[in-house]
Amino acid sequence: MITTAQSAATKRPEYSHGKLLAQQIFNDTMTAIDVRHAMKAKLMFEGSTLTAGEVAHPVVRPPFVVAFGKAANRMATVLHEILGGRIEAGVSVAPAETQQKLANFRYFVGGHPYPNAASLEGAQAALDLISHLTPEDTVIFLVSGGGSAILAKPMDAAISLADLIEFNRALVTSHLPIEQINVLRKHISAVKGGRLAERAYPARQLTIFISDVPDNLPSMVASGPTMPDESTTEQAYELVEQNKLHFPASIHGFFERRELPETPKPGDPRFANSHYFSLLSNGDAVAAALASAKKLGFVAEIERGAWDADYREVVHSNVASLDALSQEHKGQPVCLVVGGEVTCPVTGPGMGGRNQAFALYAAEKIGGQNRVVLSAGTDGRDGNSPTSGAVADGQTISRAQGRGLDPAAYLVGSDSYSFFRTLGDTLDTGFTDNNVRDVRLWLDFG
Repeated sequence: MITTAQSAATKRPEYSHGKLLAQQIFNDTMTAIDVRHAMKAKLMFEGSTLTAGEVAHPVVRPPFVVAFGKAANRMATVLHEILGGRIEAGVSVAPAETQQKLANFRYFVGGHPYPNAASLEGAQAALDLISHLTPEDTVIFLVSGGGSAILAKPMDAAISLADLIEFNRALVTSHLPIEQINVLRKHISAVKGGRLAERAYPARQLTIFISDVPDNLPSMVASGPTMPDESTTEQAYELVEQNKLHFPASIHGFFERRELPETPKPGDPRFANSHYFSLLSNGDAVAAALASAKKLGFVAEIERGAWDADYREVVHSNVASLDALSQEHKGQPVCLVVGGEVTCPVTGPGMGGRNQAFALYAAEKIGGQNRVVLSAGTDGRDGNSPTSGAVADGQTISRAQGRGLDPAAYLVGSDSYSFFRTLGDTLDTGFTDNNVRDVRLWLDFG
């Protein structure tokens, strides 16, 4: 069916193929940001030097490898290939099992969006692996989004796993953007906020990361276990007070007493031999979506407004931008490409996430129009649902009402997944072994 839509698009994209065209753009985007392809293209190992972009890192001895996050297993496997198997030992902590286990690696299935027992076990295994190294040793960290939950260890033994889960639940169901959430995570962790790198000192360190945060905040990826931390305990205290956040007593007491230990900061000499390379980011996904839309015959632009605000605010802003783009190119099919991560407070017990909530709210704004909207996570999972997002068009709301569905009730119940599943409009990619935030597409066929 997508082939048919693509064929139709060679002349002029038509609204009758609108949802398929949006899905084609998203599929093209995911192909363009494939982790294996990116690593093979951007990393090179010659002699005893591993080159990552402009970073040339000497690897005299086989390195130790610690991989964590949604792309951990894939990144570890491809690095093993690039190094020709020259890895001393490794730990990989990912949200799912891998079919291709490396003989000298230990594997853990960490929890997401909330940590589990394996998250703690994997963190301890990582700490054990990199402690007591020498300046002649090298540690390569492979970091990707989701690592904040997938690799977890509280900084105080009195904090139980149950308390840590409740702490994370309070954060991810709040309205806070990811960078503020991660400020709080860093300050109650034994591995985040540069503390993992502290334990690897004095070994040489190279971090290769896939970013699921704004491009100007690399130390927020997975809450920055290998990078010095710019945030402070004072910021953490203010966030809790201003947002009236409540955590389990074993955690909240540190905030009430203002006794959080500070994280290592930029300029700390223990980071002198640490280097960092950004493999993929949301900017790569947005650029790929733009290229695909143009190839399919759309006049395409990247939305320049705020991407990380409340999902309803972003919908209104996007619609205004789409109106302007359509007005500028009257009679032509246009595509507005948006990235980032909207915020979406959980208000009910249903299934879904920020992408499906965005698509549902947006569907109400394009009702009866020749427009299409798609919103999806590049990790393959949206909130607590088993899907990556959803696609809607000008007939979505009328189709739903014809089936007796009340869109507003599904939004209030945080049950956007059930809404789109009933209509057959979820995007079911499965786990992608990647995570560079979200992609949103708005199509107008004139």
